[in-house]
Parts: sequence; C-alpha cells; structure tokens
Amino acid sequence: MGERTSWIPAYIAIGSNLDDPRAQVEQAFVSLASLKATRLVARSRVYGSRPFGPIVQPDFINAAVGVLTRLTPRELLVALKELEVALGRTAPVERWGPRRIDFDLLAYGNVRMEETDLTVPHPGIPQRNFVLYPLADIAPDLHIPGMGVVKELAARVGAQGLQLLS
Repeated sequence: MGERTSWIPAYIAIGSNLDDPRAQVEQAFVSLASLKATRLVARSRVYGSRPFGPIVQPDFINAAVGVLTRLTPRELLVALKELEVALGRTAPVERWGPRRIDFDLLAYGNVRMEETDLTVPHPGIPQRNFVLYPLADIAPDLHIPGMGVVKELAARVGAQGLQLLS
C-alpha cells in the first residue's frame, strides 16, 4: 500500500438511524480506533438530528471523530467503506435514506481533490449542522479548505433540528 510516512489529520462524520443507532455510533468509535495506520485522537459528543433529504425515516444519531493517519485519502475511504460493511451496512443504500452506519470523510489535511467517488473536503459540510456541530466539538478552529472555519460555518447554519444527547 502507499502509506504516507507522516501523520495527516483527518475528520470523519458518523451517522446511524437503524438497529439502535446510539449503539451503532458507540461501536463506530471503537471500530474507527482500530483502523490500520490510523490513530483516533478526538471524538465528539453525540447528537440527534432529523433526517436530511426527502425520505421518511427515523431520526439519526450523529457524531464525528478526528484521526491522525498515514493512509492516503483513497486508502482511508476504502478502509471506511470496508468498516461500514463489517459493521453491518448493506447495499444498496438509498441516497439520503436510512442506514445502519455511515462514514463520510470530511477533511484530510489541507487536501482538495475531486474524483468520481471521492471529494475532499466533503462538499456537503457547509449546509449540514449534523456534521458541523459534532465537528465543532473536536475542531472548532479547523479551516476547511475552500469553505471556511468550522465554528463560523456552524454558527451560520444554526442548530435547528439538532439535539445534544451526550
């Protein structure tokens, strides 16, 4: 594999709204801490949120983690997708539909890249309070390349529909 020699900070969003979502998010924290060539260094509080998009479904539980990784963005994405499957995510998942577990790579160092299946930073960050508020717990002063500072983005979008659970 093409592991980097230096450690790069990366941020990952976690979401679940099926099969005891709170337990799914707690298991995700544990599982993310075991990713190869990656160290979990921060975890957010846990939030409840209304579903995003047009699908009628249960509320979500959301959180975020900060990691240091030697994996490339592509390798980290692959590892996250493999972990989703290991934690019981099944395909196909409807866009914005219910899911047992969902990981989104939000930011990777100062990298900006756009490929067919990987865009970093994640393009939905500025509109999604269920991403920004957990991210603000662990990295309020983080500058998301091309978007702005996390705490300012969070203040702009507001907390409507979010509930702090722990």
